[in-house]
Amino acid sequence: MQDLVFGRSVNGKRAGISGLLPEPVKAGAAAFSDEEERDRGGQMNRTGWAAALAAVLGIALAGVIGYMVWHSAGHSYQAVETQTAAGEAESGGSGGQEGANGAPGGENEAFGNTGFGGGGDSAVDGGGIEGNETGDSGSFGHGDPAEAAESETAEPEDDTVRLVFGGDVLLSDHVLNAYSKTGDITGVLDDGLREVIAGSDLFMVNQEFPFSSRGTAAADKQYTFRLPPEKVSILNEMGVDIVTLANNHALDFGTDALVDTLDTLDGAGIPHVGAGRNLDEAKEPVILTAKGRSIGFLGASRVIPEGSWNASSTRPGMLTTYDPAALVEQIKALRERCDYLVVYVHWGIERDECPQDYQRSLGQQYIDAGADLVIGAHPHVLQGLEYYKGKPIVYSLGNLVFGSSIPRTALLEADWDGENTTLRLVPATSSAGYTRMVTDEAKKQEFYQYMTDISYGVTVTEQGISAQ
Repeated sequence: MQDLVFGRSVNGKRAGISGLLPEPVKAGAAAFSDEEERDRGGQMNRTGWAAALAAVLGIALAGVIGYMVWHSAGHSYQAVETQTAAGEAESGGSGGQEGANGAPGGENEAFGNTGFGGGGDSAVDGGGIEGNETGDSGSFGHGDPAEAAESETAEPEDDTVRLVFGGDVLLSDHVLNAYSKTGDITGVLDDGLREVIAGSDLFMVNQEFPFSSRGTAAADKQYTFRLPPEKVSILNEMGVDIVTLANNHALDFGTDALVDTLDTLDGAGIPHVGAGRNLDEAKEPVILTAKGRSIGFLGASRVIPEGSWNASSTRPGMLTTYDPAALVEQIKALRERCDYLVVYVHWGIERDECPQDYQRSLGQQYIDAGADLVIGAHPHVLQGLEYYKGKPIVYSLGNLVFGSSIPRTALLEADWDGENTTLRLVPATSSAGYTRMVTDEAKKQEFYQYMTDISYGVTVTEQGISAQ
């Protein structure tokens, strides 16, 4: 746009005085003919004065017209410039702040640091002056400048929360021997499985033993497990973020060993659910945050060797779910406190790939109470899965790290996008305390077909698990 200053340019032309004199005024200034001048003779002086007066009036009129043209043009430019400045303040300033700092505070807290790059440039260049000149609504036209900036920036980062679950974990002699061969976790889990775990936001397993050097082995129990507290570092190396202790081995060496376990996990920074120093603590959920979203966890067991393993107001123990009322009550309460709710339950029959009728009934009750995902353990083998009211129930994930003679196992990836949960099983095999990902294509397809066959109304493939 050209400068619109008096004496410089108006509509691309110079604005000199003569150029602005109206035609009638210029004609009046030379209106006298020779014949009139001879006729008037003696009135020459008065005529001269009249001519001079007319000239002065013409000049004054030209000045007024010139001023009006200049003032009108100048005022119009000032209005556009003011609107442009306002548009830059509204869209450029707001968009620039989003581009530099990410989404507004609430969304930053809600969605993690999912910024929108380049917001300021898009708001000014895409919808500001250029939009006004082409007749489109720009930064000072119709529409919200912030929305215009947001629509033209890069897509936000993925805010899907990835949870990974493993089944039973026991640091048996086989596992410890495998660990000692390399001196670190690479002797227990291969690169592929560790990459899956590292790619998760939260990783949860069933810890099937206590950490303690105290206590006496439970009587009349075929297998009792206990590990020195310093071995908790192996769980840290595995990348474990949370464990459930609600199972039939957490009290193998009595309540003192259970309390030691709680203290050991607390010292290692590993949250735990399903057991506690009393019933209130055993029922207490853990709520963790991933990508700005709160994920709630509860643990309970439907398998204990005797009633004394139940926690009470004065006795350490675990939350059990033979009668689901207590767990259902906890689920309903937790539903109000978190965005996504996971229940990890110990149930079923060992080495039985088919869930019991009560497992299916309990799983459905947990979902009716508000659970988003139900994970099972205890059978030591993989069991099928199903969807109930659109929510998944995974009946058993087998042994992840155990050192048993049951090779087939898997990791479960659960991706939650804020509305739906997408599941994917990562097949694995275990022997001599070492668990590794299945990479042979034929064996992978065999695994997926096997899981489809033992599940309920779902198809299991490498791409994921879907309802049939």
